[in-house]
Amino acid sequence: MVLQKGERDAGTLAILTTNGGKNTRLWERMPQMDGSRAFVCIREQDDENTREFDEYVAKRQRQDPDCWFLELDGPDVERLIDPGHR
Repeated sequence: MVLQKGERDAGTLAILTTNGGKNTRLWERMPQMDGSRAFVCIREQDDENTREFDEYVAKRQRQDPDCWFLELDGPDVERLIDPGHR
């Protein structure tokens, strides 16, 4: 699901992964030592206290209106963005 549309040609991409609202993680592409860019989990939601995570995502959306925010919901959706995920 698209949570926020960003800049069509140059917007970065942030992905929220979740499984029925649990184990929610925020992923962004980050520069790697070899010059490539890879998705890295930058924040994980505490299922007992979701407020802090939700506030962080809202702040991140306000900071970068050019950024696209997508949500993937389902079992083991991390495998779609993190090849090393098992």
